[in-house]
Amino acid sequence: MTSDRGSRPPRCLVTGATGYIGGRLVPELLAAGYRVRCLARSPEKLRDYPWAGEVETVRGDVTDARSLAPAMRDIDVAYYLVHALTAGEGFEETDRAAATVFGEQARAARVGRIVYLGGLTPSDVPEQELSPHLRSRAEVGRILLASGVPTTALRAAVVIGSGSASFEMLRYLTERLPVMVTPSWVSTRIQPIAVRDVLRYLVGSARMEPEVNRTFDIGGPDIVTYRDMMQRYAEVADLPHRLILPVPMLTPGLSSHWIGLVTPVPRSIARPLAESLRYEVVCREHEIAQYVPDGPGQPFDLDKALRLALQRVREARVTTRWSSASVPGVPSDPLPTDPDWAGGSLYTDERRRDVDASPEALWRVVEGIGGDHGWYSFPLAWAVRGWLDRLVGGVGLRRGRRDTDRLRVGDSLDFWRVEEIEPGRLLRLRAEMRLPGPAWLEMYVEPDGRGGSRYRQRALFHPRGLLGHAYWWSVWPFHSLVFGGMARNIARTAAGPASPEPASAAVSP
Repeated sequence: MTSDRGSRPPRCLVTGATGYIGGRLVPELLAAGYRVRCLARSPEKLRDYPWAGEVETVRGDVTDARSLAPAMRDIDVAYYLVHALTAGEGFEETDRAAATVFGEQARAARVGRIVYLGGLTPSDVPEQELSPHLRSRAEVGRILLASGVPTTALRAAVVIGSGSASFEMLRYLTERLPVMVTPSWVSTRIQPIAVRDVLRYLVGSARMEPEVNRTFDIGGPDIVTYRDMMQRYAEVADLPHRLILPVPMLTPGLSSHWIGLVTPVPRSIARPLAESLRYEVVCREHEIAQYVPDGPGQPFDLDKALRLALQRVREARVTTRWSSASVPGVPSDPLPTDPDWAGGSLYTDERRRDVDASPEALWRVVEGIGGDHGWYSFPLAWAVRGWLDRLVGGVGLRRGRRDTDRLRVGDSLDFWRVEEIEPGRLLRLRAEMRLPGPAWLEMYVEPDGRGGSRYRQRALFHPRGLLGHAYWWSVWPFHSLVFGGMARNIARTAAGPASPEPASAAVSP
């Protein structure tokens, strides 16, 4: 579509820009010549993205009409890429309310088009019998289509791309389990699609004519079972043939526990994925090609999609991950600077070390912490804390890192998230494990004035109720071992190659 607001390129509003799809869509829109405005509840999370200086960022929430109204001003195309998947009970009502507000504000602002990415639903199952996840995705699409704003509602099944939850689940299950006793849904037919094709259809949808107001099924050329996908991944990854034994008694709840034990995907995300895989989700049409033509070799076949995703992982070029979005239910407030913040206690554990290394060498160790590098102290304690977090539905340790050497604000880092980073000086992490109160871990690097450096480390915990206080004092006896050991080993590692290798696992304050 062409903008009716003058001769300037059309302006797009992207919601969910900190998420997996949104973070990849923005640079594609910029490359196509669009102007981009990003709506984010925490705009600072977009600060370190390579395209941050090329977009306009506004603070807001899709459930808040007051923040949406200015965000919609002068917008030609509005992308709706958010959902309340892991928000717990009531997520369907949250999705419903958000879509309604979004449609109303888009209509009031005379937005030219809404583009929505939802889920592919089976043709032979009544909507009321679908999983809550698929049912909500379908309802959001209907609300936007009825908003009075021309809407393109794309419906996809499994998205294959480096860092996607579906790909990570497939990769870990196949690589870690040469023999699998699996849920019966491994025999269900699905039609996966490469993330590059999803992005191509999203960008192309912006130019549809005003009379187009409908859903489109999007998928790759292959219709396969999940079992087929695992075997084909094994071939692409040069792994031996996998022995897969489906059993009927694994319910979606048990399946999500099984996925959570083997993969980095937490149960809160694994469950809706497992529920969706119970249904046959195959495209009923490919009419999107009439509006966004496919080029030679498009859409990508499954083997090519898997090869591209795996190549990105092996080359450490994963630009966004399923964990890019914050985990609902964890604290999102910034670090308190007042001990009486929120009217309560603020427990701290502080460590300092003089380091016989340059500030640059020390910073490399600090920025490389977590993931495969580990947390430099008592691996068993970190591993146990990670397992306990998984058992109570948390994210655990296995999220790892997006990049092995570099961090940016908003990155997930095992069961932490990067809240602030000042290159060469400060790394602040916010805990996303299950805790009775918000927690942070800060690491500072300072020159000592004599050619060496000084390392400062601070763990902070704001207890929530009596349980929070009890938690802090129950783990306090281990702080010297965990946090003291971390500071000592980070200093040793920075000081030279003769130092001990870092621990390979990762814990909470």
